Amino acid sequence: MNAKLIFFIILMSFLVFLPEAEAQTTKIQTVVIDAGHGGKDAGAVGKKGKEKDITLAVAKKVGAMIKKQYPDVKVYYTRTTDVFVELMERAKIANRNNADLFISIHCNSVANSPKTGGAETFIMGDHRNSANLAVAKRENASILYESNAEENYGGFDPNSTEAYIAFSFIQSEFKQRSLEFAELVQNQLVGSAKRHDRGVQQAGFLVLYKTAMPSVLVELGFISNPTEEAYMMSADGQNTLASAIAKAFSTYKTNFEKNSVDMQQETMAEEKPEATEKPETPVTPPVVDKNKGVVYKVQFTTRSRAVDNPQSIYKNLKDVDYYEHNGMFKYTAGCFATKADADAYLKEVTSKGYDGAFVVKFEDGVRK
Repeated sequence: MNAKLIFFIILMSFLVFLPEAEAQTTKIQTVVIDAGHGGKDAGAVGKKGKEKDITLAVAKKVGAMIKKQYPDVKVYYTRTTDVFVELMERAKIANRNNADLFISIHCNSVANSPKTGGAETFIMGDHRNSANLAVAKRENASILYESNAEENYGGFDPNSTEAYIAFSFIQSEFKQRSLEFAELVQNQLVGSAKRHDRGVQQAGFLVLYKTAMPSVLVELGFISNPTEEAYMMSADGQNTLASAIAKAFSTYKTNFEKNSVDMQQETMAEEKPEATEKPETPVTPPVVDKNKGVVYKVQFTTRSRAVDNPQSIYKNLKDVDYYEHNGMFKYTAGCFATKADADAYLKEVTSKGYDGAFVVKFEDGVRK
């Protein structure tokens, strides 16, 4: 292992333990939206469009939608025009403004594969496969435009596979909440925006590793795919993609603030031992006979923890159940033998306010 890589690992090991700017509140009050690339850094380039232009348009729409729904939420941008902003400065903007959430928006690309498509959402972590590593390399290449990259990143080479070993040392205290928001974003991109689901992934992104709050990087689609490029460049496409991210923000904010209130109430109850405590209701296990063979359900939300008797909470839905994936609890409604029946129930679920809901398939109790 060369000396520069050793220095980079040591540098990041210290930077991982960044102090939070202030104590965590019980509300989501500030969000920073990052439009990837900009200025001399065009990002990925398609036949007609540039990543930097698409990300800026979508980022500004996301911010406007959040501000319209939540006037009290402070919305900041890392850029609002076609200018170059260093990756480190993007994180500093979020930290300086005490952001509760950081959303970095990008477009994907792959050479010589014009049919590859779909959306995926990333959180900070060690890359699990070559595809994730390729995405991180491409996005991190922005530092090649920075004049002081050697000083800022300790000689990190975004094109060196060996350099990414360093990211396996990072264990962010915000990983769980980043994952929660990432799952919500991905659900909306698939359910509302009808994008092909490439899932929630982990990889080493320089723009995320110095943010002192839950952070995600969203790949809206592939600019190297002419169909997706046209969609992302269109006003309708940009509005739909922005709406999906804004809806995910709304659900995340609601869940976070409800969970914060629940935790406060639990703490207060623990501080009053003389009060008669209501015995906990055991978590209802999945009904086994409903998970034999192939069945279809409607996934409508994701939470960071399991709740007792979910059917009592979601009273306007039927056969409410959940399954666990990557430490998150995904809630479903209904259980059908055919996808057609599930699609019919999906319309009913979305009519009740669950806009990001979508149909999922299970085989012998396992999500497919």
